[in-house]
Amino acid sequence: MKDNLGREINYLRISVTQRCNFRCAYCSVGYPDENELSPAEIAVFARAFARAGIKKIRLTGGEPLVRDDITEIAFAVKEAASPEIIAVTTNGYLLEKKAQDLKKAGVGAVNISVDTLDRECFRRMTGKDALEAVTAGLEKALETGFERVKINTVLIRGVNDDGAERLLCLAKKYPVDVRFIELMPTESGGENKLVTSAELLSRFPFLCPSYERDGAAVYYRADGFRGRVGFISPVSKKFCGSCNRIRLLSNGAVKPCLGQNDVYDLRKLLPDEERLYSEICSVIQKKPAGHHFEDPSGKLSSMNKIGG
Repeated sequence: MKDNLGREINYLRISVTQRCNFRCAYCSVGYPDENELSPAEIAVFARAFARAGIKKIRLTGGEPLVRDDITEIAFAVKEAASPEIIAVTTNGYLLEKKAQDLKKAGVGAVNISVDTLDRECFRRMTGKDALEAVTAGLEKALETGFERVKINTVLIRGVNDDGAERLLCLAKKYPVDVRFIELMPTESGGENKLVTSAELLSRFPFLCPSYERDGAAVYYRADGFRGRVGFISPVSKKFCGSCNRIRLLSNGAVKPCLGQNDVYDLRKLLPDEERLYSEICSVIQKKPAGHHFEDPSGKLSSMNKIGG
């Protein structure tokens, strides 16, 4: 369905947990709320959102694979909502073990967050010496045969931005999309550490525009590359006017805009699916025009709390 600005809202991101086995500085702050939705509750939400026009569902976190019942959740979403695609965003640490089960449960696409290929930098950024496990997870995902595998990277000036070319070249080695996502201002900080998409593009003149878009990403190609390189620019080039997504948080609240603080507690309506559907439609109509990252007060809550 369309919101009050005429945008077609057809993409739901479900944060299944705030918990994570990494401690990335730009993402995780404080102690998570563990009052998580059950697979059955998630299924009711998914079915109601599907009635409201949702066609793509992504399972996020925190780190969704820390939930022992993540494959049960994926299967419940598939059965309840029959979306065109179910995707998962993960840090990759547990992916080698769970990739095949996720695919059997109906997951068709996987995004893996990898911010550096330097082992020591990885340890500093995540709090875990886990780069080898994440690389194994990536290779397992490719071997498993998901429809799409993408790598998400957030560069932080003075921390990992010197490793951009190594990350970019993953799209040369593997048939994957490597996507650079601009650092968004959060409670965790990030001021004066933004590396813009334009700056990165100036570093890599061999990238050629492909004039392909996939959601918020603008893609480029390069000779000899098996995959694409994408740029997502929520700070330097807002794309709110074409935003098609809405978020369900792990505690049953619905957040219509990542960059705004408005949340609506709809868990209290369960198990009344008719009322839930009606309220979902109402919340979609209230989706804000956009975020205000350019305002010093326009900071996000920690990403693990809002399904990043």
